[in-house]
Amino acid sequence: MTALEEKNSDITLAISNLDMYYGAFRALRDINLDVHRNAVTALIGPSGSGKSTLLRCINRMNDLVPGTRIEGEILFNGENIYAPGVDPAEIRLRIGMVFQKPNPFPKSIYDNVAFGLRINGFTGDLDEAVERSLKRAALWDEVKDRLKSSGLALSGGQQQRLCIARAVAVEPDIILMDEPASALDPISTLAIEELMRELSHEYTIIVVTHNMQQAARSSDWTAFMTMGEDRSGYLVEVGSTHEIFTNPKEERTEGYITGRFG
Repeated sequence: MTALEEKNSDITLAISNLDMYYGAFRALRDINLDVHRNAVTALIGPSGSGKSTLLRCINRMNDLVPGTRIEGEILFNGENIYAPGVDPAEIRLRIGMVFQKPNPFPKSIYDNVAFGLRINGFTGDLDEAVERSLKRAALWDEVKDRLKSSGLALSGGQQQRLCIARAVAVEPDIILMDEPASALDPISTLAIEELMRELSHEYTIIVVTHNMQQAARSSDWTAFMTMGEDRSGYLVEVGSTHEIFTNPKEERTEGYITGRFG
């Protein structure tokens, strides 16, 4: 394997010259970002800088918003997810999403986890798949005796881990997390952070967070985004989390991390 091939094998997602529009408004401009396989990449930056919008581009959820338009490309394992003929539903299956507010379905714990498997025609052992997913989400020991209870009866932190179990059940390649711990107490937040680290051994994770300590603790790579005068979000700097937090190249990055602005 050549050095270039080895480098590319480490990149699961390559975003090139990405502009994203809501109607005439350009929400993202000239985003270039390589996402490393089996690592946690944190997107940080002030509100309005396009972090969540970028996540929704990555799994084509912005397709559901009328008037959106994409320029540039997002290569997922070398294939452009916006190429003609690509099925957005297939992309969303392979690139899962966990939202800011836990959103379990009004179903049992078991049926929450099994939902995606059932609608995608899973023919294996459903009980085994549910148990495996709950274990991956570090929730099995807490719920194994009440799988038929409503997922809505769980605590906030447990609900978020249930949503993570639901996401991993369909065996995605990438898990997107949009501020997954912002609505949780400190203990639940630490549990989610530890879970992200564990899951990164099997999955590629991209997380949006406003919590600088969380980004520093939980991620391998950090990308700092901000907003231009035209209110479009753009990428200022990306690097290893250690480098970004100890020796950022850009003054704007240092100013945000140290709390001087944003």
